[in-house]
Amino acid sequence: MSKNYSNDESLTNWELVSVHPKEKNWSWFTIFNLWANNLQTVIGFSLIASLYLVYGLDASIVFFGIILAGLFVVLMANLTGKPCQKMGIPFPVFLRISMGIYGAKLASLIRGITALSMFGIQTFFISKSIGFLIRISIFSTKKDLLENELLNKFFFELSTIDWFALFLASIIQFFLFTKGINLIKKIINFSGITVYLVIIFFSTYIISKTQSDLFYSVQSIFSFDRNINFESFLPIFTIFGTIFAYFSIVIVNYGDYSRYVSNEVELKKGNLSLILNIIIFSILAIIVAVGCDIIFHQNQISPEKILTNPSDIIGQFDNISLSVIVLIVILIASVSTNLIANFIPTTNTLINLIPQKLTFKTSGFLISLLGFIIGGLWISFISRVGLLSIIDTIGAFLGPLFGIIIIDYYIIKKKTVSFNDLFSSDPKGKYFYTNGWNLKSFYSLFIAFIFSSATIWNDELRFLNSYAWIIGAFTGGFLQFLLSKK
Repeated sequence: MSKNYSNDESLTNWELVSVHPKEKNWSWFTIFNLWANNLQTVIGFSLIASLYLVYGLDASIVFFGIILAGLFVVLMANLTGKPCQKMGIPFPVFLRISMGIYGAKLASLIRGITALSMFGIQTFFISKSIGFLIRISIFSTKKDLLENELLNKFFFELSTIDWFALFLASIIQFFLFTKGINLIKKIINFSGITVYLVIIFFSTYIISKTQSDLFYSVQSIFSFDRNINFESFLPIFTIFGTIFAYFSIVIVNYGDYSRYVSNEVELKKGNLSLILNIIIFSILAIIVAVGCDIIFHQNQISPEKILTNPSDIIGQFDNISLSVIVLIVILIASVSTNLIANFIPTTNTLINLIPQKLTFKTSGFLISLLGFIIGGLWISFISRVGLLSIIDTIGAFLGPLFGIIIIDYYIIKKKTVSFNDLFSSDPKGKYFYTNGWNLKSFYSLFIAFIFSSATIWNDELRFLNSYAWIIGAFTGGFLQFLLSKK
């Protein structure tokens, strides 16, 4: 009896095959909010505000550099998003085209490890917001409770409240993230709009307090004192690299999201809305940072002293109600960011690794458990062993991986895909290559990785760190093209 290679259990389950038509219902609006979720973070706010206010660059240079980076992100997202939107498959399955049906398991694991690590770290910081809310509640109820030994007893350098907050953060995320893609869509839309509305409300409050002082300060920042010229190129491309590096983490696996978009037109419109997000968020970040500086320092704006971190800004207000609102908003934004940037790619990675054993819910439970452990050990151990450098090093594979899959799909294979062979272990299948591994792609991946990782570990090349992803992508794509001719 001949072996049935089709729909191999090690390659197939319901989460990996094409999306059901009823779930292929994302419009440009959901993609708009997906990009908004990526911007609406403490890091995103600090980054945008700092570029305009702290480094002493002309606003025209900053604006041009940010928009240029945004357009490049849109282009890259379209390239990796289109095939998955068309076929309805997640990123790990798309990887099989270039890496081989089994090689894709290892290649997707690279993205999964970085995402899982960051999921745990982000869960820890989410728990900090929950912990602050708990402490505010306790303090307002009875001050003496804060002196209770039980509440302050440390285990792995976390108090009882910290552990409870971490557990609560893990449980909340598990129940929200594993209810299916329709709830995930609602979370993305709710978070994107809610956070914007609260920031707009806060900005309106600041405008009412500062009035003409804010107008003149913002006007001075956007005076556009000089035109874009040759001397502007270096700071523009520095800003370009910084902003692109911020968004690059979600580009390589963008197919994990685009597979749910109804059609290519909606996908392109949604991706282009990133530019609108950048403009709106830039304006709001400047109003909040400058306005608060005026309130705190009586209009004595000093770029080196201006606060750009939302947590630091709120810390200046002696208002518990305002602090609670901001903490809740930060919590909403952080949870949705963790969902998009970390949970979804990790889930698809794990399911692709052992599809015969894992489902969306079981992989979600495993991720939540591991995230809890990573978060719990963050202060006492993980943060001290240089984990972020390790994550950055693993992440240096992502640029080369992107370059390889894009060149392979668009140039080498000319967008032609044998869908059935994506789920077949038949040695005669198009993506079986050498025992299920495309060795040429892995040669390209590891050689390009040397170039991109050099910007992390070589002190003399560290100035290129913001461009590591781009360097790796172009190197990986070029090598893939050359080796395909052999």
